[in-house]
Amino acid sequence: MSGTARRRAVTDETGRYTVLYPAIAEAADRAGAAAIGLIDIGRPAALNLCVDRVGVTYSDGLFLGEPNSSVQESCSIVHDGSVPDRALPRVVTRVSVTRDRPDVEDALLAANPPVRFCGDIVDLLPEAIAAVPGDALPVVTTTWALSRLPVARRPLFVQRLRDAAARRTVAWVSAEGVGVAPSVPTLGDRPASGHSIVGIAVYEGAGEHVDAVARCWSRGRILDWFH
Repeated sequence: MSGTARRRAVTDETGRYTVLYPAIAEAADRAGAAAIGLIDIGRPAALNLCVDRVGVTYSDGLFLGEPNSSVQESCSIVHDGSVPDRALPRVVTRVSVTRDRPDVEDALLAANPPVRFCGDIVDLLPEAIAAVPGDALPVVTTTWALSRLPVARRPLFVQRLRDAAARRTVAWVSAEGVGVAPSVPTLGDRPASGHSIVGIAVYEGAGEHVDAVARCWSRGRILDWFH
């Protein structure tokens, strides 16, 4: 991979931290989890798995994450929203599910590479969830990844999460275009409207709680958090 392509990939990934950090922390809080296993879906570089190793500054003055991290991101809060001031619990496992393995590992992952599953992201989801220790909450993340799936396959992705919840509590954090993530409320917004919806779903047994918690623009650079 060329240096230019590598820098472009890193920039594309890291902007997502501004959305992922508070959403994952909120999902863990809703599930009462003291430890989590991160399972990132469909991002070849898997930088979403580094969300606990970065720092994020929001325009209202809130800072989340690691102040001494080499990766620092910023986000503009709009519409008087307020991102929850909540730290991520301990991350005990990092799992990547992609169609292909990347050529190189990012520096933030090189010292402790994630468990990697390569192939069909829907079919591999149960194995990825099973790779998380039983005393940790599996948190599946999709950031603009489900749009790459055929529409007919997207409900099956959610069904895999529901099936896994028969054995353990599972959380799903999504940042997808309007209407792309099955079961996540669209808030009356129109598809292809120029923004995305951040969803949090917690599955436990036969029960599930799915909520839209924010809108975001520019891959997380601008955020309207509802709660």
